[in-house]
Amino acid sequence: MPGVEGPTASSSKVKTKAKQRYLKRKKERRKQRSKGYGEVQDGEVAVDDVEDDVDAVDDDDRAGSPENSNPTTPLPSKPKRPKKRRRVEDEDDDDAMAVDTENLSPKTSPERPRTPGTLPALPSFPLPALPNAPSKSELALLGLDRALVGAELIPPSTILPIPLAKEDGGTRLSERTRRRLRDIGVTELFAVQTALLPFLLSEESNELYQPFDPPRDVCVSAPTGSGKTLAYVLPIIETLSERVVTRLRALIVLPTRDLVTQVRETIEVLSKGTKLRIGTATGQHSFAHEQSQLVQDQTDVLYGGSSKVDILICTPGRLIDHIVGTPNFSLQHLRFLVIDEADRLLAQSFQDWLAQVLAATRSQPSISEEERRKLNSDWNALRPDSCSPIVLDGLSQPYIPAFFPETKSTSCQKLLFSATLTQDPGKLAALGLRDPKYFIVKGEDKDRAQSNLLDVVMEKFSMPATLREHMTVMDPSQKPLIFFHIVQTYKIRNALVFTKSAESTTRLVRLFEFFERERTQNADSSTLVVRSYSSDLPVQERKTILEQFKNEKINLLVCSDLISRGIDISNVAHVISYDVPVDMRKYVHRVGRTARAGREGDAWTLVEQQEVHISLYLEIDVTDSCTLKQKARYFKQMMKDADHFDRIRRIKVNERDLEPLLPYYASALQNLKDLYTRQN
Repeated sequence: MPGVEGPTASSSKVKTKAKQRYLKRKKERRKQRSKGYGEVQDGEVAVDDVEDDVDAVDDDDRAGSPENSNPTTPLPSKPKRPKKRRRVEDEDDDDAMAVDTENLSPKTSPERPRTPGTLPALPSFPLPALPNAPSKSELALLGLDRALVGAELIPPSTILPIPLAKEDGGTRLSERTRRRLRDIGVTELFAVQTALLPFLLSEESNELYQPFDPPRDVCVSAPTGSGKTLAYVLPIIETLSERVVTRLRALIVLPTRDLVTQVRETIEVLSKGTKLRIGTATGQHSFAHEQSQLVQDQTDVLYGGSSKVDILICTPGRLIDHIVGTPNFSLQHLRFLVIDEADRLLAQSFQDWLAQVLAATRSQPSISEEERRKLNSDWNALRPDSCSPIVLDGLSQPYIPAFFPETKSTSCQKLLFSATLTQDPGKLAALGLRDPKYFIVKGEDKDRAQSNLLDVVMEKFSMPATLREHMTVMDPSQKPLIFFHIVQTYKIRNALVFTKSAESTTRLVRLFEFFERERTQNADSSTLVVRSYSSDLPVQERKTILEQFKNEKINLLVCSDLISRGIDISNVAHVISYDVPVDMRKYVHRVGRTARAGREGDAWTLVEQQEVHISLYLEIDVTDSCTLKQKARYFKQMMKDADHFDRIRRIKVNERDLEPLLPYYASALQNLKDLYTRQN
């Protein structure tokens, strides 16, 4: 075509020179790469080489094109190509290396070729998995005393008749004691007594002192009203009835004065005909009066102490007072140490009473050399039970050769009793128990021994089979009205009504008295007698009220938790928890005041739906509880955790059922408000 020239020799020469320059640069780059990164693998071309090839071809094309023959002509701009790594392989090689990767496992998959200078991929590991959480039963058994795991489980239905013949019938009781039990109406032993009496009165442990082979300690967990008091009173009387010299050999520690009075009455009745002397120390009388009743001689310090009583029943605070401040008051002769309601006593320090008592049973008084010589000269005149073996170790006894040296230890046997016995290892360790034996009254089937033990450990306490339980949920403002409705509808008499404090007890009694006065003015019915029983009352007045209630002169006894433990009143037919107990243990002790010794009884619990702010004159005290606290939910959950919720019958009270009582209730509230207004 005109104006267009074909390729000339000069243009071909220019192309050849450009090719030479390209080859030279390529050779130099390969030398540099081989020094820094190693040789390029076969079948692989570096990216830089490819890019140089492309640039070189472009240069050749531009140099040989007609447009580029004129150096003044500007070259058209071309877009840059993306830098890529190309794999230069033959088709035959691809077929030879083809692998079915779909059917290969991760372990057998072919290793991918690595490019120079890259690190291998990290191996993959499975994610860590958490172990299965232990069950509640497994957690409950952790740290448990081995002796508790091997506890002897006793079905509650176990009984043992008391025979009148010369044979004891397996009770191990003397004929005098069996006759005495028959005289007071006891014809058979309950479950806890059938297991404990043969153990404590066996031939090996029935001796007064056993310094070389001391008896085992005992821990007993049994429902309320199952006869725990007789279980330890009878062995004490049987063992000490043959004593010659009066020494303090049995110490019974109880949490309240009322329990002390009750246990003393039981011992006095059963020990009639023996020469055993019983004493009490509760602080009800002056300290000097108690000293004169307990100690024979306070002037001279006697070796081994002096005592007027064989059995002492006391509260822990008063006991410490006598240990510290009464001369010749000694526990070195102690044979039995009974701790009743042990979970409550161990939970409260009482001036560290337990450590001081245990130290007093082991300590030996320091005596002068003159006193020691006097005692040694009168060695043959000493009676066997005048001094305990642990005390006699301080004297120079006649030499008796022996092949094996034997050490003496105190013969004090610890007996722990409670319906809710603690399993806290720390509290049990403080007791220093000696090879303890556990007795647990729980379950009807011995084949479920392990399950019954877990129920005890997880605080699933047993209740009397003759107990009927009820609950009703209400608004707090209607709580007194519903309480009056239940009393009138179900004709509740001989009832204990538990509140949360002494102040609540007083308010509820006054409100009930105003209500009864308004109700009986317009109806031909007798007025119910209601009285309060709390720690605010003097001791003598409390004793009088309790006697009137036992004689059924009082219909309802409104009380605090002062008598929720251990008190045995045979005519209690109903127990009403006006304020919900704070824990399962307190609930067990409250309802245990009825349905005792095989008798029937009813337990009622008034549960508030929620707490609200109300006036001071109402019976609900909001200062010690949180506002809007869901008490109903808490009580239900507490019963479900103890596997006890199914036994409780729920009672619903309709508004129309309360209408007949509303006028009397409104008038009673106004009278109570006026009374508190005048007092303030």
